[in-house]
Amino acid sequence: MPDPIHLSPAKWLAAILVHGVEQIALIVAATLGLTTANAWSQTTSPTPQPASAATVGLAIALKKEELAPYDITVFPNGRGLPPGQGRVTQGRVLYANQCAACHGPSGTEGPAARLVGSDGFIGWDDPLRPLRIAKHPLLVQSVGARWPYATTVFDYIRRAMPYHAPKSLENDDIYALTAFLLYRNGLLDASAVINASTLPKVVMPAAAKTVMEH
Repeated sequence: MPDPIHLSPAKWLAAILVHGVEQIALIVAATLGLTTANAWSQTTSPTPQPASAATVGLAIALKKEELAPYDITVFPNGRGLPPGQGRVTQGRVLYANQCAACHGPSGTEGPAARLVGSDGFIGWDDPLRPLRIAKHPLLVQSVGARWPYATTVFDYIRRAMPYHAPKSLENDDIYALTAFLLYRNGLLDASAVINASTLPKVVMPAAAKTVMEH
């Protein structure tokens, strides 16, 4: 084989195809007087090792109390629900003040998502639904009919509502709003009170249509 140090790029490629990278490295090493280990290290790129956050200086470990405001997920079985309680009657007042502007006085008018009733274009108890959906297509689906777990209603209100001031409601207010919406969907009595113990026991209409991975 010709002296590899003086090969043209095309001949280098041909030599690699014929002899392989490792064999070419050994030939180069012999030509330059390098050891086998040095030859291989100079003809291959080392595998980069990930640096720790402390070494790079891009992050610091957060304390539990610093994470607490963001660790607010509520699971279907109720895990993560905070202390507190709320009544349907309290929720009615809160809904009128905080929610009706976007969801409508009864939870069906929009323009934001419909909170009450079944899904679809037609509702026998809601003759004006097609007209509202034509204006606000989002109303074709309903939280009351589509969401499988009552705890998700609480979770979503706590982290995202009201739209103009998310995370501004107290836990008791969120429980009360959740109770009112469940009442409007025919799932609670008007006198009902919900808390971390009773809310997970409410069975939503969509639960039977949902597959839960265990």
